[in-house]
Amino acid sequence: MPLPLLALAIAAFGIGTTEFVIMGLLPNVARDLGVSIPAAGMLVSGYALGVTIGAPILAIATAKMPRKRALMSLIALFIIGNMLCALAPGYTLLMIARVITAFCHGAFFGIGSVVAAGLVAPNKRAQAIALMFTGLTLANVLGVPLGTALGQYAGWRATFWAVTVIGVLAAIALAAWLPAQIEMQKTSLVHEFITLRHPQVLMVLGISGLASASLFTVFTYITPILEDVTHLSPHHVTLVLLLFGLGLTLGGTVGGMLADWKLMPTLLASLGCIAVVLAVFAYTCRSPIAAMVTIFVWGILAFVIVPPIQMLIVNRASDAPNLASTLNQGAFNLGNATGAWLGGAAISAGYALTSLPFVGVAMALLALALTLWSAHTDRRSRQLPNLNLRDAQAGSSR
Repeated sequence: MPLPLLALAIAAFGIGTTEFVIMGLLPNVARDLGVSIPAAGMLVSGYALGVTIGAPILAIATAKMPRKRALMSLIALFIIGNMLCALAPGYTLLMIARVITAFCHGAFFGIGSVVAAGLVAPNKRAQAIALMFTGLTLANVLGVPLGTALGQYAGWRATFWAVTVIGVLAAIALAAWLPAQIEMQKTSLVHEFITLRHPQVLMVLGISGLASASLFTVFTYITPILEDVTHLSPHHVTLVLLLFGLGLTLGGTVGGMLADWKLMPTLLASLGCIAVVLAVFAYTCRSPIAAMVTIFVWGILAFVIVPPIQMLIVNRASDAPNLASTLNQGAFNLGNATGAWLGGAAISAGYALTSLPFVGVAMALLALALTLWSAHTDRRSRQLPNLNLRDAQAGSSR
């Protein structure tokens, strides 16, 4: 891995760990702060909404800033936010600290994706983005299980202190390895926002949000499911989270290669398979072995779709890549918040934890339907110029 991509991956590892580790610590945080599991689950929604709100704000704030300076500023905000999480004395202040931490998320991944794609040949762009997102997947392989284990042993605040240290290491790597001069596309914010009004761009943002909602409706509450339904011990839950992370890592790598080969077919097939696997998990979650196998396959599919969606938004908003890529992260995290809220609402309404996978199935099918519509619209838009050209040629021959 080239050193600049490695620096981006280290930062992605830290950001991914702080985003996802709260799922493993949900019961600990709820007990320590004296709140319910659904209320603790709202810390996931709060973070996700922070990404959604912060993405356009920080995209505008960093639009004219040199790319390296922008990324360094964002990782500094990440470090400060995690320190505040570790120090927060109560639920309200922890929620505020999570939102502050989240502000850097969308802009970092958005700018980082464009920078990563610009460092390699055009036919390797999706794989370069996937390499940066390897940090995010490794966060689920190493960061989340180790952070969960640390939180169970030394308290959840220790986990946030550890993530703060990761942020400092990422800042050092970015300062040392990122090129001082990174090419920036010359464009105006007004022009970028006009580009984002294109229906095809909006469809990709919708696909990203729905796919994410499908994941987080279930994943937010994966620890209670594994403890209360599958009857696994906290130690074994950590191992299952590690298995899920391995699936995410494999899925991200495979997704990058498949997206460079066949982008839309990869996305369509993956979303259909996610719906099937979640439906199966509603039944296999009662058996430890079957649950682990299903979760591993689900992890693979959940991140196969990430490079194709990120590449699709960069392609379809080629005149506004930084802003579009950043807003795609906002859409993904709006889906996170929606999924966590839907899962919490189902639990609060009295539905069993085993009903959550079916809510995820509904979200995955909506994402699949929107992807099919997008592919159909894109195909028609490419055919129309050819039809008009043939009509013109036929008219001239007459």
